[in-house]
Amino acid sequence: MSAHAEAVHEHGDHGHHGPPPANRSSRLDPTTLGMFLFIASEAMLFGAFFTAYFFVRVVNPDAPDVWPPDPYEFPVFVASVNTAILVTSSFTIHWATQSVKRGDRNGLRAGLVLTILLGLAFLLTQALEYAHVGFNTGDGAFASVFFGLTGLHGAHVFVGLTLLTFAAVRAFRGHFSPDHYHGVEIPGIYWHFVDVMWIIVWAAVYLL
Repeated sequence: MSAHAEAVHEHGDHGHHGPPPANRSSRLDPTTLGMFLFIASEAMLFGAFFTAYFFVRVVNPDAPDVWPPDPYEFPVFVASVNTAILVTSSFTIHWATQSVKRGDRNGLRAGLVLTILLGLAFLLTQALEYAHVGFNTGDGAFASVFFGLTGLHGAHVFVGLTLLTFAAVRAFRGHFSPDHYHGVEIPGIYWHFVDVMWIIVWAAVYLL
């Protein structure tokens, strides 16, 4: 066997197995880029729901002076409390992400656990709001788009909590390090998107 053939044979035995690494046309890591693209698609989904919501408001004969239609009222105070909860969770997930980059495992675990607890508090508060809001999906188009828009966001919070729970389990098992933290950073990016989207929902539905 020639020297070249032996080198190829040795490389095939001990070198890279499987398909070659993907070509990177962006400075972003492929998983991070994929999350940003997914978030862009989700933003368009929310855009469709916002379009339906504002259309219902425009065609309402009493709008913009009276919204929601009498005798219904939106629980602005409860929604504002939920906004404070979710904004606080953005700081805790940022703490977790920065902690793992510094090698602070205790900070990472504490940040993830606090974020999960705040997310659960948000969903519980939203469920209580639904139970006492005084109307349901059958009370006109305004109610349908209200539950549709806020419920869509609640579903995204649930997805974010699922991702954060997986990250927390891995964190307690010691899977992350300053050189390997994408399993925390990617859910963190998604969670920030959920937080920002709620601020938009809160302002558009409860304040405007």
